[in-house]
Amino acid sequence: MAQQIPLDPNGRAENPENDAARDDGTHEICPDLACRRLAIVNVVFFGTPGAGDREWVLIDAGVMGTTGLITGAAEERFGPNARPAAIIMTHGHFDHVGALEELASRWDAPVYAHALERPYLDGSAPYPPPDPSVGGGLMSLLSPLFPRGPVDVSRWLQTLPEDGSVPEMPGWRWLPTPGHTPGHVSLWREADRTIIAGDAFITTRQESAYAVTVQQPEMHGPPMYYTTNWENARTSVELLAALEPERVITGHGPAMQGTEMRDALHALARNFDRVAVPVEGKYVDRPAGERTGGEYR
Repeated sequence: MAQQIPLDPNGRAENPENDAARDDGTHEICPDLACRRLAIVNVVFFGTPGAGDREWVLIDAGVMGTTGLITGAAEERFGPNARPAAIIMTHGHFDHVGALEELASRWDAPVYAHALERPYLDGSAPYPPPDPSVGGGLMSLLSPLFPRGPVDVSRWLQTLPEDGSVPEMPGWRWLPTPGHTPGHVSLWREADRTIIAGDAFITTRQESAYAVTVQQPEMHGPPMYYTTNWENARTSVELLAALEPERVITGHGPAMQGTEMRDALHALARNFDRVAVPVEGKYVDRPAGERTGGEYR
């Protein structure tokens, strides 16, 4: 099992007192950015409180059965019946698309993703099999039971703009961060140096059911059992570390901020092969091949 990098819990980006006062089920990271933990994964809400209908954006769509939790948090934060202007997908794994079909239909909202991620979102192709042998935890062992998709939101699906802009999110850029999946993207706002990282790296040990439950913060590479190209994953972490972020919101684990987080991210990038990559595994020496229409063995 790879040794990850501990993080000081005092570096969490949320403010529990402010969250309790709002009581909308989210953790506010900055005035126009909040996240909500849904079982094993986070979803992110972009937009100012009370923004209203079509004046906010959802990033990722949680696990199956969380539609009501997502719509409820959105109404509490943005107003009754407030629909998003767009849904942005970092990638299409089951724990990020669980409520996507129902939400896209209910809200009639465009769904944006990288071109290489489209096959997993338009009903064309399932993901490659996971690797239950890596990570040494219950989540890894159970991974063959997780859905591999695809979901089909082709009616609402659009490709992210080639110029790097993020629809309905002024000031943000999308960055290609493949490795965990071929079309994985992260979102970057230079003005306050904030990264929405998806699963390019995470801040808890996702392979362990215990760690997923307690959310002890640590700087961690992408979830091992679902990462199919470790060379690309390393390059993606190096890219994000070079941005010198002030705060990060990841797909799994608490949002973190500050100098220690930044130092840990650099340490992850420098020592990626030792810290993040399994010693042995299905995709360690032979990545899943990529081709138009999906990623296959």
